[in-house]
Amino acid sequence: MIYIETGSADVCYNFGAEYYFTVEKPLEDTVFLFWRTTPTLMVGRYQNVLEEVDRAYAGEHGIRIVRRMSGGGTIYTDMGGWQFTFIENAREEDIQFQRYIAPVIDALAELGVEASFNGRNDLTIEGKKISGNAQYRLGGRVVHHGSLLFDTDLDQMTAATTVDRYKIQSKSIPSVRERVTNIAWHLPVPMDAEAFKAKVVEHILGPEGTVYAITSEDDERIRALGEERFASWESTYGQGPAFNIERVGRFSGGTMRFRLEVKRGVIRQAAVSGDFFSTLDGEAFGNALAGCRYERDAVREALERLGADGAVYRVSAEEMAEAIVG
Repeated sequence: MIYIETGSADVCYNFGAEYYFTVEKPLEDTVFLFWRTTPTLMVGRYQNVLEEVDRAYAGEHGIRIVRRMSGGGTIYTDMGGWQFTFIENAREEDIQFQRYIAPVIDALAELGVEASFNGRNDLTIEGKKISGNAQYRLGGRVVHHGSLLFDTDLDQMTAATTVDRYKIQSKSIPSVRERVTNIAWHLPVPMDAEAFKAKVVEHILGPEGTVYAITSEDDERIRALGEERFASWESTYGQGPAFNIERVGRFSGGTMRFRLEVKRGVIRQAAVSGDFFSTLDGEAFGNALAGCRYERDAVREALERLGADGAVYRVSAEEMAEAIVG
């Protein structure tokens, strides 16, 4: 086994490292990474961001939203948690979790923590989740990555992944909200996050493992991959599933009901109805919003170009954008 220390808490850099050592610079032996991030929401490949996270809360609290290349549910990570990654040549055709989860369970047992595999993709302690796992394949290689809640801010995790259940019809895979706990609360001998990392890495790497040091050339390419494949708006929102959404705004000038079809993060069709007053034709709203990114500033700017400010009685473009996107 080969351990690689990324030395970064940037989620896009670490996802870039996964991709780099899977596709562009595959190593002969199994690659093992152990890393963490600043506050981040990692959305699964097949999920709708709007159904999974509170974007307003994330923005207010400096939480990044990134779409990973694997399926599964949304997870919250911060500097109180850890991520682990295994990369190796694919051995089976189907998805196998046990192979990569077993050494993590053994490492926790060595620290006096009894964890168990729930049979799907999670690790638990006393029935409470401490780890979510996911896999994907690229070029004949399998990438298995998982999270470990060590001393994560669980209140912030809950707040960031709790969203209003407005009317939305989507083909995405919603997350299952489960009870969670932190590993640190179950350790018989207290230790900080760095000491925990050192113990887990030492156990999994074993006496015969080696360490690969990232070169300057590696670093440059990993940074580029992180930006290209994970940091852009298109990678997070443009890769999401198509969905239909209905939002209602109740204003001093009346009620406006917005029905939209969104695909790859862009509004394809829009219609508005309600008991509001306006000098604009109803179709004008749909025409103005069609082709607009489904994000608040883009919607507001489209409505301002339409002349909605002043043309809709006692309702501003800013208020409409807030109602449409939140």
